[in-house]
Amino acid sequence: MVSTEGLVPITRAFLASYYDKYAFPPLSNEVSRLSDQMYAMAVELLSGSPTTPEESLLVQEAERQPPHKVDENMWKNRERLEEILFLLEFSHWPTALQQKPIVEDAELGSALGRLQAKFKSTLKNLEDFQAKNSEFVFNTVMTYMPQDFRGTIIRQQRERSERNKQAEVDALINSGGSIRDKYALLWRQQMDRRRQLAELGSATGIYKTLVKYLVGVPEVLLDFIRQINDDQGPMEEQRQRYGPPLYSLTRMVHNIHLFLYVLWQHLNSRTLQKYEITSLEEAADVYTSEFERYIKFIGEVFSNSPFFITAEDAGTMDSRKADDYKEINVPAGDIHEVSLTVESLNSYIAWDFLVVQGKLNQDIGFSVECTDLSGRKTLILPYRRYEADQGNFCTCVSGNYKLIWDNSYSTFFRKVLRYKVDCIPPVAESALAND
Repeated sequence: MVSTEGLVPITRAFLASYYDKYAFPPLSNEVSRLSDQMYAMAVELLSGSPTTPEESLLVQEAERQPPHKVDENMWKNRERLEEILFLLEFSHWPTALQQKPIVEDAELGSALGRLQAKFKSTLKNLEDFQAKNSEFVFNTVMTYMPQDFRGTIIRQQRERSERNKQAEVDALINSGGSIRDKYALLWRQQMDRRRQLAELGSATGIYKTLVKYLVGVPEVLLDFIRQINDDQGPMEEQRQRYGPPLYSLTRMVHNIHLFLYVLWQHLNSRTLQKYEITSLEEAADVYTSEFERYIKFIGEVFSNSPFFITAEDAGTMDSRKADDYKEINVPAGDIHEVSLTVESLNSYIAWDFLVVQGKLNQDIGFSVECTDLSGRKTLILPYRRYEADQGNFCTCVSGNYKLIWDNSYSTFFRKVLRYKVDCIPPVAESALAND
């Protein structure tokens, strides 16, 4: 049993400081472009005929804002990947495609085979990531438990629970349950795991019989596992920091699935166009590479993330002013500006921001301009859309510097922006000389 003496559960402020060392490189701009293209192509196909209930449901899901929780997004991506692979199986191709001569459609068959291989590999990597992360959290918690029969009982409870969960999934599939039904069940089971973890921290529920035995378990461990998944607990920092790019990928895989499903429904009454498969392959290439890059990155962040810190570290972090960052709503069709007056040359203007919440597109336009003392305006940083960005530059003229966040391209949806900006004056030569 590892000692927790002098330790407290990790705080959100400490996680923010820890995550500062792990900035996720922004997603490719192709994610947003190709995601929108998949959605637009699906809608165009649907415009020529009445939509079925399933098509309407898929359109609604594609237009809905992705879930806020990181793990729920992971399950949503996994569900969509499995749905896509189901459609790519030969037995689920449209009848018109199945009946075409192999020689005539060798190129098409090859393209669909490549798509299937890419999505299958990404699904396997996601499954491995989830299994590894779940095992890591459980084993880390168990290293702080007494290494006696109490730990053995808890492990047995978990193993029995996981066997029962798998049997429940198998029974659903064998009775003809759909992929949608399967993942609704898997998410309920995930919520059950969270409840069990909280029960372990509170010594209630299935762990009630262990109450008198859990006396020897460090209180700090019970506090941690009780609060780890609170909506506004430490993990909220993770959701705000790394959620936006994941939300974009969730939206993209929704749109890929939507387009493929609608395309398959219409191919018995129309001819498959070459550009449709080409566009689908291009979207698949970008999605699978970017999603695998994301889960590799987030896996490294998780594996190095601490669970406990010293009380001194917690006090230091929690005492840091929350006003380092501001959070504001940028309405649809509007902008938000921050002006900084610079009097000293060689000052540094720095910024750090992310889109905490937005509908459909998880990004916002950003640019920086300067108006010098003579009134001349200069563009310092050209307009570009970001999910998050950190940067700085050294000023070469005195004047007014304006940082502009632009949501004017959005017709309906606001963006919640979390940001910090600062103007750092130059270090005096005398100070440098004394270092």
